[in-house]
Amino acid sequence: MGRIWRALASRHGWRAQVTAFGLGMLAVLALPPLHIIPALFLAIPGLLAMIGGAASWTAAFWIGLAWGFGFFAGGLYWITSAILTDVARFWWLVPIAVPALALPLGLFVAVPAAIAWKATPGWPRVLVFAGGFVGFELLRGTILTGFPWNLMGTVWAFDALPIQMAAIIGVHGLSLITLTVAATPILDRRAFLGGVAVLAFCGAFGFARLWAPEPEPQPVGLLIVQGNIAQEVKWREESRVPILRRYVEATREAALAAIRELPPGHRLAVIWPETAVPFLLPNDPEARRLVAGALPQNALLLTGTVRGDFTPEGYARDLFNSLVVISPNTQVLASADKVNLVPFGEFMPLRGLLPIRLVQSTRDFTAAEERRLVVAGWLPPFVGLICYEVIFTGRIMPARRPAWIVNVTNDAWFGITAGPWQHLAAARLRAVEEGLPLARAAQTGVSAVFDARGRLVTRGPLGESAIIRALLPAPRAPTFYGYLGLALPFGLALAIFAFGWILSARNQR
Repeated sequence: MGRIWRALASRHGWRAQVTAFGLGMLAVLALPPLHIIPALFLAIPGLLAMIGGAASWTAAFWIGLAWGFGFFAGGLYWITSAILTDVARFWWLVPIAVPALALPLGLFVAVPAAIAWKATPGWPRVLVFAGGFVGFELLRGTILTGFPWNLMGTVWAFDALPIQMAAIIGVHGLSLITLTVAATPILDRRAFLGGVAVLAFCGAFGFARLWAPEPEPQPVGLLIVQGNIAQEVKWREESRVPILRRYVEATREAALAAIRELPPGHRLAVIWPETAVPFLLPNDPEARRLVAGALPQNALLLTGTVRGDFTPEGYARDLFNSLVVISPNTQVLASADKVNLVPFGEFMPLRGLLPIRLVQSTRDFTAAEERRLVVAGWLPPFVGLICYEVIFTGRIMPARRPAWIVNVTNDAWFGITAGPWQHLAAARLRAVEEGLPLARAAQTGVSAVFDARGRLVTRGPLGESAIIRALLPAPRAPTFYGYLGLALPFGLALAIFAFGWILSARNQR
């Protein structure tokens, strides 16, 4: 392997940029849905070799930027699918949307690469880079509303076993382990074997954690309805009633069957996706009556919907992307509004300064001020996460701990791409981090139920209509990560970064 690293280190100028871009693209293979993790054992040490061969920190910066550009462009290619839902208006964005997002995201790799160049080769550079990379990964989750998508630790989310350490150190901690271990081929055989031992320890920890018997499920049956409504037709006037009818009819028949088959003493929670039907259900009694008519008496509906705050004159002061609970007698028992809105999708940043408007509606949505615990009737209290709110690790819990997590999303924007699988992987990690079961309803997939250890209970298909059923798994005790949150991976990243500099300083004496 030494010959490969020397060859990579010898590349300069545009050849270095192209090679780094290719290595970043190679790292994408490790992300969902492929999870080809061995690709990282070339992509990460290859980047470090090129950083070491750079003539200056600025050259290392550009190499890191090219690697990050390739990684984010390859991992976020599916954004083009969202644009194609309204190609007549936004055709001009097709060739520029992905590069326009991937290039600034590449800065979160470029800066750690430039810093790592100043560290001495070997373990010091590896540790400085890994700590810096995770530090900037944490920053990416908060700056400018945050976009913690495709964190490096998600490469392990193909199964529950390899992600159990997330209950202690979170997905960012998994990122730190992943980067450090993947870099060992550039060091020596002893370091590589040490990395294998670390992965074996994580696997053993996961096995031990999953060995414990699962407690009895909560006395609630789940019925998730995946309507598979294409985004380009969803808000057309002529589609509104047919979409409502599709969800009502699918729910009525499936709910009656589910109620009959539930164990004694159980009740039914029906879950529809984000903005499942194109009506403002909290504000539309007639539409709500039709929806409630599909519910048996021992059932409640949890559905995503747009909610309006209207003046007495009928003017909408605010519009919210909401999750509401509706009873069989049409009552709205509880609601929770979305906190983390999607820039350019639900609101326009720099409104009034940009000459274009990408949000489909004529109004921006309003963000909720805080995450709420949803308490409604006999339902175990839950936290509602709408769409990509589920990717915000360490920031999804209300003040009081819930008994489960409900994630409603409209992944029709993503099409049949890697996007829905990447989104699903993030949801799975939240279940492990918080020690809570998670039920996920997605408009076109992938709907799923995970238990509090992140084990898959059931899952629907992608791009098809589906009804999935399960009993609601039990919550587990609060996790270590649930107590400390982002402070723990931040402290670990800082410690690894600082230790790398200490080793570097000693080597320079």
